[in-house]
Amino acid sequence: MDKNKLKYKISLSLIPKVGHIKAKKLVAYVGNFEGVFKESKKNLLKIPDIGETLANNIVHSDVLSLADKEIEFIEKNNIRVIFYLDDEYPERLKHCADAPILLYAKGKLPLNQRKVLSIVGTRKATDEGVTFCEKLIAALAERGHQPIIVSGLAYGIDVTAHHAALNNNLPTVAVLGHGLDIIYPASHKALANKIVDEGLLITDFASKSTRDKNNFVKRNRIIAGLSDATIVVESAEKGGALVTADIAHSYNRDVFAVPGRITDPYSKGCNHLIKINKAALLEKVEDIEYLLGWEPDHEINQKEIQRNLFVELNNEEKYIVDILKTSSKELPIDTICLKAQMPTSKVSPILLELEFKGILKTLPGKTYKLISSFC
Repeated sequence: MDKNKLKYKISLSLIPKVGHIKAKKLVAYVGNFEGVFKESKKNLLKIPDIGETLANNIVHSDVLSLADKEIEFIEKNNIRVIFYLDDEYPERLKHCADAPILLYAKGKLPLNQRKVLSIVGTRKATDEGVTFCEKLIAALAERGHQPIIVSGLAYGIDVTAHHAALNNNLPTVAVLGHGLDIIYPASHKALANKIVDEGLLITDFASKSTRDKNNFVKRNRIIAGLSDATIVVESAEKGGALVTADIAHSYNRDVFAVPGRITDPYSKGCNHLIKINKAALLEKVEDIEYLLGWEPDHEINQKEIQRNLFVELNNEEKYIVDILKTSSKELPIDTICLKAQMPTSKVSPILLELEFKGILKTLPGKTYKLISSFC
């Protein structure tokens, strides 16, 4: 890693009021990213769309010192920086005009794989939405597609998609709306660590970035741009999932939406996408295969996607499973902690591990239920 070149790459992304489109224009006119900071204000003003304010920001900004601090963070935390001119920059995203000039990535998963799907939806997912998402991802794996599953690590459909991908041995990418110095929501930190081991965390925000609501809207363009298609499982009339669908549509990517009853509040957004022809109706995995031209690979299915029915559990995991078995319905985490006489900090990772092993599933409101085959 050439620290000097990296310093200028990061600095370019930190210049105030210079977005990704103008940053690319600067590099195109000047010839390289280092030259942007060595160019005179007079010459910068000759570049289209670079006015007095932006020229001053480039000439007088302290972003070079900020970039030095960011490099320290990157090296300490084993983070990759992928510049938009690098070979490993995701090809699908590179074709989007507003694609970020650089990405911060934690994990080793390459992004230029043959099949990539984004799955998004409401944070207040229903049982039906969660079940559909789980079954859809399981079906993709069973039919040998092995796509990267991209989502945003949020509550509801996002976290369901990540869990289901890991449970079915599919790679998954979590796109964050903040730097890699934090995980939001904090309750998903254990899941994020799993994703680093078997997939990728990615963002275009530097560390110590302000966790602003608009950042989560901005990250949606990456979710849409990374993928062949975006799937909306559930959404109200307004929401981030619909923003992602709109962005994907603007990129000329395929969009799928799961229909629901007209009276269901979290089906209104999906139904509307289908109604105005912004999304194809999605009922089963064959719909994805038909529209994207994917052929199932049953040989992979037979060799690689067999579940181990004899799951080994440690004593603590067995104890939690026994507690859930004695209940005729799902239990909230507070009740599980009370019955187990364990703190939440100890019970949460046990529940997460049981979910990865396919023994239980998470329901809305931090409630847990055993999979029927283990009851």
